[in-house]
Amino acid sequence: MNADKEKWILLVVLSLIWGSSFILIKKSLEHFTPYQVGALRVLIAGIILMPIAISKYKLFPKKNLKWLLLAAFTGNFIPMFLFPIAETEVSSSIAGIINSMMPIFVIIVGTLIWKFETTKQQIVGTLISFTGVCLLAFGGDGEDGKFKLIPILLLLLATLCYAISTTTVKSKLMEVSSTVLSAFVFSFVLFFPSLIALSFTGFFSTFSCNENNLTGLFFVSLLSIFGTGLAMMMNYRLLKVSTPLFASTVTLLMPVVAIIWGILDGEKLGLLQFVGTAIIIAGLIFLRAKPNVIKK
Repeated sequence: MNADKEKWILLVVLSLIWGSSFILIKKSLEHFTPYQVGALRVLIAGIILMPIAISKYKLFPKKNLKWLLLAAFTGNFIPMFLFPIAETEVSSSIAGIINSMMPIFVIIVGTLIWKFETTKQQIVGTLISFTGVCLLAFGGDGEDGKFKLIPILLLLLATLCYAISTTTVKSKLMEVSSTVLSAFVFSFVLFFPSLIALSFTGFFSTFSCNENNLTGLFFVSLLSIFGTGLAMMMNYRLLKVSTPLFASTVTLLMPVVAIIWGILDGEKLGLLQFVGTAIIIAGLIFLRAKPNVIKK
């Protein structure tokens, strides 16, 4: 499969997986605290990927350890806590919509720090798609009509962290395969921090095998296996066959998936949401153009 076709397939699949993550976070919060959800999400991924990490330990990028730590904590640890905390105040769809600002942060971080080359079409395409995301935001009924500053800022911080991680991986860690890199991140770097964080929440002293906890564990496990472990492997692969900006456009499709979940849950889709979806797709198509490059 050529790289151009592969990157679009990865983009769609990642959009489906990560777009479903917000509803899984919401369901998990019905059973656990935000800190427990974040820690469990990372810990379970680390346990599952541990065999790969151990078998490939000789490939551990020691010379790039500082960059691995930066990418791991900004992309796979801090946001895992920020999103659940924010979703105690805002809906899963709002979280997905705010997360769609990631391409804008990627442009800023990539250009200012890593001196990435950016095309006019990429910038315009991203802005077109984000316009569609804004329509999605205003197309629904909303939660209670109130603007909640703190959770919005937490979501923006999480999205900025994702952008830092994405550009760091593309710049410093591309020599490591996507599967092995994911295994190292969750099993070697983040396993013990997540275990310690979970211990401080009192999880081990209060957890029992009752229906409530087992149901919550089921949702968190789905979130961890698909939305964290598998998705990060695919994301690292997407970074190998595309650019950080293209990879970040997955966040523009995620709100569409979140709205579909809402419809399945009994919510209605308004006209503006249909229009917003069409604009998002138009922006992504625009991104495929290959014009002259703006060199920084």
